[in-house]
Amino acid sequence: MNRLIMMGRLVADPEVRYGAANGSAVANFRIAVDRRFKRDGDPDADFFRITAFGRQAEFAEKYLRKGTKILLEGEIRNNNYTGKDGNMVYSDQIIANSIEFAESKNAQSNNGFGGDMGTPAPNTNAGDGFMNIPDGIEEELPFN
Repeated sequence: MNRLIMMGRLVADPEVRYGAANGSAVANFRIAVDRRFKRDGDPDADFFRITAFGRQAEFAEKYLRKGTKILLEGEIRNNNYTGKDGNMVYSDQIIANSIEFAESKNAQSNNGFGGDMGTPAPNTNAGDGFMNIPDGIEEELPFN
């Protein structure tokens, strides 16, 4: 089974091209994925190149922008080839099969990726991956 699930933020806007033969869209973008465990001196995140085809590429072109937090499900493929010098070049390619938003547009703008930059976002992260819900908000919740 070849299945990959990643959550991260786009490093830049997606680059989208349309194929000449059938006009199908191909989107390429990079995401930064926070490391779960870090040692002193290690980077805080890893950066991955993602490729999306067809409808997923069109979705990326229309809705994804730098800083957007996404959840993607995909697969890793070998992208090996023989270089001009005759040596084998080994690389991997991550193909996105499905892409979903990982936060609301309002939360995204409050995280410093758009919206009113002068208003700090309330701290809703408890550090355990769950969001704190303030007391007295029960009447507004849709699942009450």
